[in-house]
Amino acid sequence: MTFATLEAGGSTFILRRARRGDLAALIALIAADSLRAAEETPDPTGAEPYQRAFEAIDADAAQTLTVLETADGRVVGTMQLTVIPGLARRGATRMQIEAVRVSEELRGLGLGSAMIAWAIGHARDQAVSLVQLTSDARRVDAHRFYERLGFAASHVGFKLFL
Repeated sequence: MTFATLEAGGSTFILRRARRGDLAALIALIAADSLRAAEETPDPTGAEPYQRAFEAIDADAAQTLTVLETADGRVVGTMQLTVIPGLARRGATRMQIEAVRVSEELRGLGLGSAMIAWAIGHARDQAVSLVQLTSDARRVDAHRFYERLGFAASHVGFKLFL
């Protein structure tokens, strides 16, 4: 399913729902992240945990895993969107944006901004009242990027690895 056509750097890109066949490219995008390289593997033979995760995401109507691809079908970006109903804020529904990635060679063209703009529009279409995301504390450039897009660093996050 195609969600949008994005124009950047004189090229056209397609934002669409991820398919099982995209998994190796998605693993490679995640593994290319310098902060995650130690815990990720771009080796598709070690893809079983990713396959299980993909199946769970794909089966969940609250999840939208996207792929950004070039006109020739090369996967160059991704993000995962999760719609979360809640009681707080008078029963507000939130959208969580996770795992935003754009291939390093295409950064600076505005693709990340276009992807996030689409995600915000998608949230509005679903009557979501709050879009949220987290970013590793070490990602200072990413923080500036999100602030330029209107996000505020309003909360402190905590994690407990199990």
